[in-house]
Amino acid sequence: MTNGPATVLTASGVHLSFGSTPALRGASISIGAGEHVAVTGPSGSGKSTLLHCLAGILLPDAGVVTFAGRRLDELSSDERSRLRRLHLGLVLQFGQLVPELTALENVALPLLLEGRRRSEAEQAARLWLGKLEVADRADVRPPAMSGGEQQRVAIARGLVTSPDVVLADEPTGSLDTVTGELALEVLVKATRETGAALVVVTHDHRVSAWMDREVVLRDGAVEAAP
Repeated sequence: MTNGPATVLTASGVHLSFGSTPALRGASISIGAGEHVAVTGPSGSGKSTLLHCLAGILLPDAGVVTFAGRRLDELSSDERSRLRRLHLGLVLQFGQLVPELTALENVALPLLLEGRRRSEAEQAARLWLGKLEVADRADVRPPAMSGGEQQRVAIARGLVTSPDVVLADEPTGSLDTVTGELALEVLVKATRETGAALVVVTHDHRVSAWMDREVVLRDGAVEAAP
């Protein structure tokens, strides 16, 4: 009998409320190294909130989130930010690009913040922009891009550091079918090649079909497998 992949990211019994409104009610999930997981469920089920907890952007009211055995709630805000830059690649639903920076500068930013030479960071950024077919937008700032272009730049930024885990919130939500297929193929291929885990929040069954398994969230908790 062979063991599965080592666990790299977990949420255990996570509860989180916004004011008096509960968003997560004891959600638990375990992500193995190199595993590709789709998180699905109806609107308002807590999918994006869970992703933000896995990234250490939100800290739960109760329960524990760990990355490589380290509790995220025991890290400082700066330590969690550095963890995201180096190990947890983020692709958020609306891009969240820095509007004052060009596409090239946005993608290179995580590397520059870690002290990489500008020439090296920009070379890596151009590589990923090319893979997402937005190399011609390298010198354009986000307000002058379409929503789909911004999303592809955000995916490039999420991959540029070769993270251990990529956390993607509706990464194809603002893309047409053909461009969405391209972006998803790049995400899946890049993480397979590097051995990174991939967690994708999605409403799209075509996206979840690319993943190794699907986790269904309903009313803030993970549904038991049938």
